[in-house]
Amino acid sequence: MATDLRARYAPLLAMSTDEVVTHSLVRDVTLPSGRTLALITLDNGHDYTRPNTLGPETLAELGEVLSRLRARASSHDIDAVAITGKRFNFAAGADLSNVGSIPSRDVALQLAQLGHEVLGSLGRLGVPSFTFYNGLALGGGVEIGLNSDYRTVDATVPAFALPETFLGLVPGWGGASILPNLIGIENALKVIIENPLKQNRMLKGPQVAELGIADAIFPSLNFLEDSLVWADKVIGGDIEVKRPHAPGRLERLAKWDLALGVARRTLEEKLGTVALAPYRALDLLKLAKGDDRAKGFAAEDEALADLISGDQFVASIYAFNLVQKRAKRPAGAPDKALARPVNKVGVIGAGLMATQFATLFVRRLKVPVVITDLDQARVDSGVAAVRRELEKLHEKGRIDGDEYGRLTGLVHGTTDRSQFADCDWVIEAVFEELGVKQQVFSDFEKIVGPEAILATNTSSLSVAQIGAQLEHPERLVGFHFFNPVAQMPLIEVVRTQSTDDATLATAMATAKNLKKTAVITRDAPGFVVNRVLAKVLGEAMNAVDTGTSFETVDHALDRIGLPMTPFELLELVGLKVGAHVLDTHHAAFPDRFFESENLHRLADYGKLYDRDGKGKKKGFDKKAVQIVAGGKTPMTAESFAERVEVGLADEIKRMLDEQVVAAPEDIDLCLILGAGYPFQAGGITPYLDRIGASEKAFGGTFHTPPIRGAASR
Repeated sequence: MATDLRARYAPLLAMSTDEVVTHSLVRDVTLPSGRTLALITLDNGHDYTRPNTLGPETLAELGEVLSRLRARASSHDIDAVAITGKRFNFAAGADLSNVGSIPSRDVALQLAQLGHEVLGSLGRLGVPSFTFYNGLALGGGVEIGLNSDYRTVDATVPAFALPETFLGLVPGWGGASILPNLIGIENALKVIIENPLKQNRMLKGPQVAELGIADAIFPSLNFLEDSLVWADKVIGGDIEVKRPHAPGRLERLAKWDLALGVARRTLEEKLGTVALAPYRALDLLKLAKGDDRAKGFAAEDEALADLISGDQFVASIYAFNLVQKRAKRPAGAPDKALARPVNKVGVIGAGLMATQFATLFVRRLKVPVVITDLDQARVDSGVAAVRRELEKLHEKGRIDGDEYGRLTGLVHGTTDRSQFADCDWVIEAVFEELGVKQQVFSDFEKIVGPEAILATNTSSLSVAQIGAQLEHPERLVGFHFFNPVAQMPLIEVVRTQSTDDATLATAMATAKNLKKTAVITRDAPGFVVNRVLAKVLGEAMNAVDTGTSFETVDHALDRIGLPMTPFELLELVGLKVGAHVLDTHHAAFPDRFFESENLHRLADYGKLYDRDGKGKKKGFDKKAVQIVAGGKTPMTAESFAERVEVGLADEIKRMLDEQVVAAPEDIDLCLILGAGYPFQAGGITPYLDRIGASEKAFGGTFHTPPIRGAASR
């Protein structure tokens, strides 16, 4: 098999000259019964910080090892085969480092077929096969076990998932075909569709066992020894492995199609229909009802080949690398050693945003947090809101009882501003009005120590103007969160010309300690996210003002695959806030950004959509439609969409020319993490390049060459 395998997959293997190979190291283990088990340990030769991955060379070597073990099994030299990983790590899935250089769909198909051939051979060894999940297991790592006869899992496994649909792929080495027939269709939908699309949610060891993916779970201390003893008893018939979650006849006849139908409708409502991977996964799960592995594997091959060679997957990998790599090395960040310690936090304001800040700071930094406002009633209400949020975290098991008590004790409120004197970090969450913010910081600068950082959460005002009355504007920094604060991972850290390196370094360290991703931006109107969103919302309101229907505008941009339509976004941020953002950007860039009197009237009315008792949209509110009526020059959906796309390309190019951020990658990172721009588009700049909007706007592209899949080259 070995020579033949390498010959058949030569085009694929030729791409893998720089692969970090995960080797398949074999040793014979004598089990308590005297039987011999051949134990394969996956090991790439690095420590636990570099997980095992499964590239073409790795798969070829594993295939060669399994071929030799099959020959030994036929000679009765071994009684079983098992696979485990190096310390703390099983396998993090396929090696995706070279996918951008896959030259054609044919080579992409080979990657799918090689995985199936090698992993599928685990069920054709002639002796029982076992997988011992001893650590991190993702994607193809999980599928090694699914192709084996039996599985155990370490109780301390921190991350176990099939994340492919998050990355624009499908579980294509058996996962989509085998898993639903192992744990049932509803559980499989959770693992393959639901969890990946919830920001790539992972399972832990106990959940793997509860779902029935693993047949047994053992403590970490003696995991390998316990797994070997268990395997020995399974081989000998002393343990009968039962799989209660496996689907029966009734599930296949009734529940299967119903569950898939619900999943499809949910996807359409939450994600739209632009992203290809989740829907291809649903097709594979539908086919899996027949439990025909050969047919399922062939369909997985075709799905993987289509997706790997397409634009969405390559864009997804670009986006994934931004989030995993560039986010950890932010452009323009000063020396980390300059950061000052933050041992006490002050929050100015006690409203919704302020209490979200206080909750996040106390939970992540675990330092005293003091809240103030104009009167004690507001302060008490704010402190109570923080404690309610901490109580919810405790009830959900996110924090234990001791931590809940400790964190609650760290939060207090006061109208006595002198209690801010020893704060190292003071952040305001007051009304978005320049004069108010200037007065607040002018007052508190006189109270806090000389090295205390002053942070503003402004979304649209000039940070430099906010600090214009400060004696020491060098310690003021923009620290712009996105709502909801706990969930949204981005912070725009805004540096003015006065902000010094120590302040900026402290802001970056604080963002990291809050477990947020920070992108440094110049002090320019709207920074990054709001400037882009203001462009979209301004164009949307202008189209309505000139006579285009709400319905036409609201769905004209569906092809981008945005998480919500323009008017859903406007409703989410608030009509008054939206009107203020448009006014601010129109004042800064009157030739490119629209203001809208109709939006102010809609804000006064307070409603855009007509909704039922459960909050589901029934259409646009009739009074809202009347408010904007009167325009005489409507646009078509196509002309509006093209106008927005070319306008975005133009505006983003201007932002880069103005050095608002260092590179297009930072624009994309901000929009992915701060506005939910889709992974399968790669953010916004690769999308604008692919559709030709960049060329129309400025005669070039943001990326050279444009980020495209093999099928589009």
